[in-house]
Amino acid sequence: MSAQSQWRFVVSGRVQGVAFRANTRMQALKLGLRGHARNLADGRVEVLVAGDAASLAALGRWLTVGPALARVSALEQEEWAAEVPHGFLVL
Repeated sequence: MSAQSQWRFVVSGRVQGVAFRANTRMQALKLGLRGHARNLADGRVEVLVAGDAASLAALGRWLTVGPALARVSALEQEEWAAEVPHGFLVL
């Protein structure tokens, strides 16, 4: 079993009102990740995820594009030390 990591992604662009969080949840669950996706007041989406490094990297690549109606302009990424929820929540 590979080591688990935790990451926080913040996605900027046209990422609210385009099913970004629901599609992120589907991608994360396909990859065996746990965490949450939530809208931020400034129009960005925050994604906290935990899992193996390869799956986190795959989700990060997907987040640079997102679902069909999204237009991602930037993706921030940082390691995350606080608790990440089990399952995958859309908040």
